[in-house]
Amino acid sequence: MSYDEMLSAAKKAVSLAARLSNQVRKSLLVSDVWNKSDDSPVTVADYGSQAVVSLVLERELLNEPVSLVAEEDSGELRKIAAETVLARITELVKDTLASDESYAASPLSSDDVLNAIDRGKSEGGPMGRHWILDPIGGTRGFIRGEQYAIGLALLVDGKVVLGVMACPKLPLASTAGNTLKSLPEKVGCLFYGSVGNGTYVQSLSVDSPPVKVEVSSIDDPAKASFFESYHTPVPIHNTIATKLGIKESPIKINSQTKYAALSRGDGEVYLRFTRKARPESIWNHAAGSIIVSEAGGKVTDAAGNPLDFSKGKYLDYKRGIVVTTQKLLPRLLIAVRESIKEEEEEEEKAASLKLH
Repeated sequence: MSYDEMLSAAKKAVSLAARLSNQVRKSLLVSDVWNKSDDSPVTVADYGSQAVVSLVLERELLNEPVSLVAEEDSGELRKIAAETVLARITELVKDTLASDESYAASPLSSDDVLNAIDRGKSEGGPMGRHWILDPIGGTRGFIRGEQYAIGLALLVDGKVVLGVMACPKLPLASTAGNTLKSLPEKVGCLFYGSVGNGTYVQSLSVDSPPVKVEVSSIDDPAKASFFESYHTPVPIHNTIATKLGIKESPIKINSQTKYAALSRGDGEVYLRFTRKARPESIWNHAAGSIIVSEAGGKVTDAAGNPLDFSKGKYLDYKRGIVVTTQKLLPRLLIAVRESIKEEEEEEEKAASLKLH
């Protein structure tokens, strides 16, 4: 199949998954949310979204083998041992697929749903074709009724070649300059991009022509705004921003929505550093990375290297992730390098004081 056909299948899968998530969000039940064994939250929408994407890819790709690297598996779902929860997920998936005329007559059992979820157990890797799925990125944001995203990307021989992202809570009109605080009537975006073809956005809810998007043209870092996740403040983010002359507070958004917003110029910098080194799952960045790069942006690690998605479920990268425009990248990387050096020197000084 051509990449155009695969992109079409991915857009359909993600759009239907967004429809399911919206349905859950309208009447979120207490029983729809629980914590996994690692204490991270999960909802029926996470599992339902993954099942929908899995089933749609299987059907749209003419029964070709689908290798899916995804966040969830049925093991956590089975642990809660609640038949009512599985029944609810199954009904959500069935109703969502039935909303599309081509799937209206398709029977679906709970076992079908569990099998569809478990198709996401692929390990990925440097060879072959693998779909990478974040079924609900920003689950905490989803639970709170804030920004979240559904991201799907195609990895071919270790390289991301296309990506689709639904942002159901993001205004369709660009929000550059008002920090995503205003909520126009038209909300819900579908972003997509493929190698060499640019990035586009269209409405999730109404049939509208796609519009090509590009990253911000701002070339003065002091005028840039930057995104970061909701989390305990990361001191190095402030250090980097200060070196660039950025005075505005960071725009905090859940999920890969930050990539989508940056791709159309709502902001210029997205920093993702952590207080302690930890692995980064590829599904948190795959779709966003190509959507930004095809819009004219750059996605690198702290050393300026492209992100490597070919090593399995986790990225091979150095220290932090930097997302910005081509114009701002050189100065941003200098600020990153200087900030890391200063941080390391402070740590060495603190360690030396402890010894004495």
